[in-house]
Parts: sequence; structure tokens; C-alpha cells
Amino acid sequence: MAESNFVDYVKIYCRSGKGGRGSVHMRREKYTPNGGPDGGDGGRGGHVILRGNRNYWTLLHLKYERHVFAEHGGNGSKNKSFGKDGGDRIIEVPCGTVVYNAETGEYVCDITEHEQEVILLKGGRGGLGNWHFRTATRQAPRFAQPGEPMQEMTVILELKLLADVGLVGFPNAGKSTLLSTVSAARPKIANYPFTTLEPNLGIVSYRDGKSFVMADIPGIIEGASEGKGLGLRFLRHIERNSLLLFMVPGDTDDIRKEYDILLNELAQFNPEMLDKQRVLAITKCDMLDEELIEMLTPTLPENVPHVFISSVANMGIQQLKDILWTELNKESNQLEGLRHESIVHRAKDMTHLQQELKDMGEDEDFEYEYEDDDDDFEYEYEEEDWEEEPEK
Repeated sequence: MAESNFVDYVKIYCRSGKGGRGSVHMRREKYTPNGGPDGGDGGRGGHVILRGNRNYWTLLHLKYERHVFAEHGGNGSKNKSFGKDGGDRIIEVPCGTVVYNAETGEYVCDITEHEQEVILLKGGRGGLGNWHFRTATRQAPRFAQPGEPMQEMTVILELKLLADVGLVGFPNAGKSTLLSTVSAARPKIANYPFTTLEPNLGIVSYRDGKSFVMADIPGIIEGASEGKGLGLRFLRHIERNSLLLFMVPGDTDDIRKEYDILLNELAQFNPEMLDKQRVLAITKCDMLDEELIEMLTPTLPENVPHVFISSVANMGIQQLKDILWTELNKESNQLEGLRHESIVHRAKDMTHLQQELKDMGEDEDFEYEYEDDDDDFEYEYEEEDWEEEPEK
């Protein structure tokens, strides 16, 4: 994985800008005696904003940009002049990115649409200048508000691929071969376990110019939900898939048993995966005759559509596409609904978070030193000074 450009997990430190302080200034002009206060307000600090971008498909561009700082707001000045607002910092992420708080493990937000924007950290509001504090009995206030402080957070960005069909199976079940047969994707194919070390996406062409997206993930082994093999690292990529295509080789001793093992691993990782539509494909069936296929059919799981295929011999491929398209378009399997709204992202388990960060190479600690600004005045203000003024 060190040589791969596929990065689906990064840890970065984000900091918004602090608000500029209000100005304490008295109007002084030759022909305007007792000009009174005219200190302007400070500018707003910059936000840290996440924006979905369909042109990205990994988090590689953030791998070596671990510090994201928005600009601070400018200070107010005389003649009721406002300070400059701090520039926002926009983080472009691929669609399907989930954000967690790295310190608490809590779920923060989810980016699923192109150009969708979420304010991750708000910039501090600018302080009010002394012009706002003038009254009939306090005509020369010599104080103003400081700006609101900045916000900071260390976050984990985790990519979960968006696809219509996710391939689930043991190593060497024929997942990559199927993807290369039905799409233009060219994943690595070889006769040894764990040939696939990173997810692959392919667009499958269907009748009348229709198409759907298929995702191939590394093979799952028994115990993957506990961290064995590569499954735990990539199981999250099938959380967003609308339909799961289970693939079991036809030469397996017990097809039903392997299917149950795969189903159990998904349930251990996220029980909500059991609510997804499922299709079973028995692969490598060019080695089976019709009589053996008839004998195997009664032993297959009930209430799960199945098809016998061979990617090499192009056997049953069109029938598989027909079944997948039918299942994807069922009313009980609304594509957008299952992909976005119904997904519940659980908080990170803090007992395993540190080990997870270490496995991903993201266990470094961030340390920062800030220089305090020297203010010209000691500010005193009540909490209600920050309350929003009612609209007239």
C-alpha cells in the first residue's frame, strides 16, 4: 500500500480564524469639537469549509497537507471602518467522505453530493467598536469588544465509496475478473489471495444506454470484522452500496456456509448492512455441468436471487446484469434513499481508535504554539453583548 495512490483515510488539524477586535477611537477633526466615538467593528474570522468534488476519488491531495488554517479577521479602525473578513479555507473532498472528531471519535458530518458545502469550523465574529456603546450618559466609551476566539479540531476524514453494486467475497472468488469483464476497469488479476489491495470502481453498461456503478473491494476472510486480513480496512466501502453481490466459487465445498460467513462478517461490522438487497453469484461455473448445477440449486440460500456465472467463458453475465438492474430498481431499494439518508454513521470506538490510526499511519500528534496579540486596551464586556440584535 505504500506505493499506492489510493488514500481513503487521513487525519488533519483544522483551525478557523478568530474575529478582529473592535476599535476604540474618538473622532478628532478641526471643526468638529466633541466628535465622539467612531471606532469600527472587527472583521469575521474565516470559516473552514468542506466541499464535495466529484473530480476527486481519493484523499491523496490531503495526505501531506496536515494543517488547514483559515485567516483571522482584521481589526476595526477609525471613522466606523470595518475590519476585513478573514478568508475562508475550503477543503475539497471526494463525494462519500465522512468526518469524525479524532479526539472523541464522534461523527461530525458527511459529504455525499458534488459541490455540497458544510461549515466544519465557524470563524469568530468580529468585536464591536466603541461606537456601538455610546449612550446619553456614556458619551465617550473607551472600550470595545475583542473578536470571538477561533475554533480548532483534529479530524479524521474517511472515504466510503459511492457505488450501486458492491462485490463481496473471499479472496480469489473472481470479483476482479467479473469487474474487468462487465466494465472497462482493469484491476490486477492473479492466482493468489489478496491480489486486490485497494477498491476499484467500474461502470457497467446495460441495455438502451443505461448503466450502473460496481465496486470491487479486497477479499474478506472470516474474522475480518475483528481486524483480520484486509477486510476491516475496506469494509466501510460497501456501507454505501445500494446492493451487495455475494460471490462464491462453484467449486466450494459448502456454498451456503461461505455465504453465511460473509453475511456474519458484515453484520459484525455494521448490522444495518443486513437491510441491503442481496444477490448471490456462483462463480467459475464453466467447470460445472448442468446436472451438478441442478444438484447445487436446492442448497442455496432462500429468498436471495442467484445466478451461475463464469466471467472467463462469459456464461450467465447478461442474466446477472438483468437481475442486478431489476433489484436496483425495486421500490424497496430506492437507490438515493439507501445510499444517503438511511445510512447511520456510528461514532468511532475509542478503545480501537488509536490502533486504527496506527494501522493507517495517522497516529502522529499535532503540537502548536500560538503568539498572543498585544491589545492596546483591557476589554470588559457582559455576555449579553454577544447576543444578536432583534430585527426591526
